[in-house]
Amino acid sequence: MQPEIDETDRRILAALQRRGRMTNAELAEAVHLSSSACHRRVQRLEKAGVIRDYVALVDPRKLGLATTVFVEIKLSGQTDEVLDAFEKAVARVPAVLECHLLGGTADYLLKVVAEDTEDFAGIHRQYLARLPGVQQMQSSFALRTVFKTTALPT
Repeated sequence: MQPEIDETDRRILAALQRRGRMTNAELAEAVHLSSSACHRRVQRLEKAGVIRDYVALVDPRKLGLATTVFVEIKLSGQTDEVLDAFEKAVARVPAVLECHLLGGTADYLLKVVAEDTEDFAGIHRQYLARLPGVQQMQSSFALRTVFKTTALPT
């Protein structure tokens, strides 16, 4: 059952998505609540799974991972066995940040990070080309990130 999300909850979620390390007192002040009321609301949102986790967003360039590649995958079939085998295997590829099952011409879209094109070639050879059920792959290299956010609209 989805929890009732009111405007105050939306303000809390927006504030936490902008700055997840703020203290409860800072959050309460930002959303115009008492500390105790704010704390209760955050706990309710966490318990309901609306707030899944708290993470640190790391700059990939600072780790030498300046290249982002989007890989479209077409599989040899659409049976549960083929899809399950692919999904289990792709989840173990360290450079894959995201994997999305698609409707359309491709079956999956992967977001992969690499140091450069040479590093991606190694990831392709060592991991992607060995994924089960893959019939065809098409890679597109991001030239520049124009906009990126992890914040959902509230």
